[in-house]
Amino acid sequence: MHLTEINLLQEKYPSRAEYPFCLDVFNATGKIVFTTPVTFFIGENGSGKSTLLKALARACNIHIWKDEDSGQNHNTRYSEDLYKYMDIVWSGGTVPGSFFASEYFRNFADNIDRWAKADPGILKYYGGENLLTKSHGQYHMAFFKSRYRIKGLYLLDEPENALSPGKQLELLKILKEMSLAGHSQFIIASHSPILLALPGATIYSFDHIPVKQVPYEKTEHYLVYRDFLNNRDKYLNNL
Repeated sequence: MHLTEINLLQEKYPSRAEYPFCLDVFNATGKIVFTTPVTFFIGENGSGKSTLLKALARACNIHIWKDEDSGQNHNTRYSEDLYKYMDIVWSGGTVPGSFFASEYFRNFADNIDRWAKADPGILKYYGGENLLTKSHGQYHMAFFKSRYRIKGLYLLDEPENALSPGKQLELLKILKEMSLAGHSQFIIASHSPILLALPGATIYSFDHIPVKQVPYEKTEHYLVYRDFLNNRDKYLNNL
């Protein structure tokens, strides 16, 4: 692992009444440890998993493209400050990395397009074609296939959003291959039962306070999809 532990410095929080420090999960969870190449954060919307992922990116000096323009930001004076109250433990020093979220990725693709006009060779790192000529899912996959073969720490916020089930399986294959290669580490917030099925991955549930490690077969994602597919008529009749 490049990153082995996050410690939340709760005694230094500037407020317990304002977001994000008001979230119970950040007051009850002292630390999160990383022992596998791929770690998933799961939980309901608003549970804090994406908030922690973004704070982790800032604490690791990983740029978040166009984050400041997102309508999802909370309008409090401490909205972006969680990273200031995190202690990051590395196993052998910092490594480069990237943050991926589909709602910000268009801005990244626009920049690649502009840079390619001055240096067309840059496109060889993204499948050899302008990313904007592809669908959302296609240019996301072009990025995954090229970037994740480079040693680093990779943070992904719901990467399944623009991916078909087939493309999710392709991403699952990339995660498996890079895990076995041993030079990349992934921390992923996800709702995808396909991605969560990655063998050997650690899954932390933010629906538990404090955050708790759970097995794949005990996740709501697995249970709901399994029960729906096995009892589709029952679910549809109860709508």
